[in-house]
Amino acid sequence: MSNITIFEESSNLPTVRRQSRHADKMGSGAGLRRIATNTNGTFKRIVGGEQIGKAVPHELDVIIIDWLKDVSRQFYATAYDPDSKPTLPDCWSALGDKPDAKAPNAQSSTCAACPKNVEGSGTNGKGKACRFQRRVAVLVAGDPSGEVYQMSFAATSLFGKGVGNVHPFESYKNFLRANGEGLDTVVTRVMYDLDADTMKLKFKAVRHLTETEAGLVDAAQDDPDTQRYIQLTVAETDGATRAAAPAAIEVKPVVAAANPFADDDDEEEPVAEPAPVKRAAKKETAAAPKPELASVLNEWLDDDEEV
Repeated sequence: MSNITIFEESSNLPTVRRQSRHADKMGSGAGLRRIATNTNGTFKRIVGGEQIGKAVPHELDVIIIDWLKDVSRQFYATAYDPDSKPTLPDCWSALGDKPDAKAPNAQSSTCAACPKNVEGSGTNGKGKACRFQRRVAVLVAGDPSGEVYQMSFAATSLFGKGVGNVHPFESYKNFLRANGEGLDTVVTRVMYDLDADTMKLKFKAVRHLTETEAGLVDAAQDDPDTQRYIQLTVAETDGATRAAAPAAIEVKPVVAAANPFADDDDEEEPVAEPAPVKRAAKKETAAAPKPELASVLNEWLDDDEEV
């Protein structure tokens, strides 16, 4: 389809169709990079648990390059404590079907039969104690380094119906597929929903990729280390290593231009403005998970702090 309707805004850059090479596949994560979402409506770059550079307000353009085929789940028996160090979840499931073999306190043999996956099992009898989550690997649009980051989306940002070109994540993924695109063939704008009562993200396609961006995506998808960003919890990405103790229940981004996270005093070689690229998407396929996975550690933010 030559003129798809997923882009609400027009781009003056020449674009090409990128062929989606994503396969749903299943790596240690200490010191890996992530982009944190915050209750103040900003995006922060985190490396090894420490913030690097300045925060970006309100919205951020990224290229989603890897994701699991199903939504993940994780459960904590202890209540969230902002002053405590990151710890291993009591139970988790990368694909939302059964507890991981390394989970120290598995709650059930399957997620479907788990008592923590029942409405009312959450804090104060509300919601579910076991929470849905999406972890994706992204490149930041306008960043010529090709560095991969993890982003984590909670259930508040995953489900529901979209309006026009703007969708929650699962609806957005399906919307792109219905228009012959994939998450890895377009630049995605991640935006805070300012009308929501709780912190919530929404997503829309901005444009196709430039030739340079398409090359960076190909290189990142060829790198086996990229898979770690979709498997590890925020805590493990930040380098946490210990298990939780048992307890009672618990700026407008630039288009093909500068990196929005770049510091004012960063010295970068001038980069010629690349020509955007448009390639056709390919049907997703599931790949077998790798047998070796470093210990998955506790996400230190709950649904209201990390979307």
